Amino acid sequence: REYSVAHPTITLDGRRLYFASDIPGGYGESDIYVVDILSDGSLGIPKNLGPSINTEGQESFPFINTNGDLFFASKGFPGLGGFDVFVSKGLDNKAKEGDLSNFAVKNMGKPINSSKDDFAYYENLTTRTGFLSSTRDGGKGSDDIYTFSVPECAQIVQGTVIDRKTKELVSGATVILYDRNGEEISFMNADEDSAFTFNVDCNEEYLVRGVKDGYIGDEQRIRTSTINEANEVVLELEQDEQEVTVGTDLAPVLDIPIIYFDYDKYNIRYDASVELQKVLAVLNQYPSMEIEIRSHTDSRGKAKYNKTLSNNRAQSTMQYLIDNGIAPERLTANGFGESRLVNDCFDGENCSEAEHQLNRRSEFIIVKM
Repeated sequence: REYSVAHPTITLDGRRLYFASDIPGGYGESDIYVVDILSDGSLGIPKNLGPSINTEGQESFPFINTNGDLFFASKGFPGLGGFDVFVSKGLDNKAKEGDLSNFAVKNMGKPINSSKDDFAYYENLTTRTGFLSSTRDGGKGSDDIYTFSVPECAQIVQGTVIDRKTKELVSGATVILYDRNGEEISFMNADEDSAFTFNVDCNEEYLVRGVKDGYIGDEQRIRTSTINEANEVVLELEQDEQEVTVGTDLAPVLDIPIIYFDYDKYNIRYDASVELQKVLAVLNQYPSMEIEIRSHTDSRGKAKYNKTLSNNRAQSTMQYLIDNGIAPERLTANGFGESRLVNDCFDGENCSEAEHQLNRRSEFIIVKM
């Protein structure tokens, strides 16, 4: 059948074109696509940006800025009303590597968005000005064009990847940028000088992780300020000389001291997700590996309750890994409560908080390689 193609936007290097279309086979009423611009000026085969960008609703009005950030309007994601403007930071940096999955999406919020339709976002990072179409109250007609100033605050995260022991540069490492919720924003391969750079938002929290086959990864958390600033990071990878076999607990191998949960809770906290990303990386590196997740509590509280709580925590941990792409059949989860203490802090014993904490632990036991 016939379909519409609209709102083309071309990347700074002139190699990719993003557009909106209701081509049959999409996810909703209108989806956003990317297509390569070939050396002779012709176009390749359009690719849908997938379900992390496109919903069952309407996505339209894409715009790629000079940093490779995709801005678009959507009626499918939760918003303030009608079309809202959203951004996926560094999307084009992933797309040019062929990765069209797991894009992080953020609502631009007020004053860019209102309770009415807001769309056709454009910004010029040289002049620090932008334009926006909107049906918001107070305009001159149905659809009005508004101008705004792009905030001056600019932040980057930059650094190098080195060997923890020799302090020499590590070539060929992959560096991944995560948001405060542990969602992947962007990634890049460190250059020939083992250097990397990401453009990031002001006043936000990020995690930067470096990985390479044959090495134990390293990560650092960054909190950006509200002024123009370069955040320097040195990621130190350690050659993985530890042999892992069936029966190995990945927690000490990956330097995971404890998976933290709020008191009497079993939802995965941000700091816990940071540690679980290490397990996720190993499972992705060894696709035939299967593990058993074991959760333990200390002896305080009733034994039956601790058993249930630890089981819920183990199940939540397993579900986090499944939600991040690990096949369920590769995982089992069990809670042991206070039945396997590592010291003598039984009920009624006078133990310090540090001694109790030794018993509140998670284990990731390899059951198949």
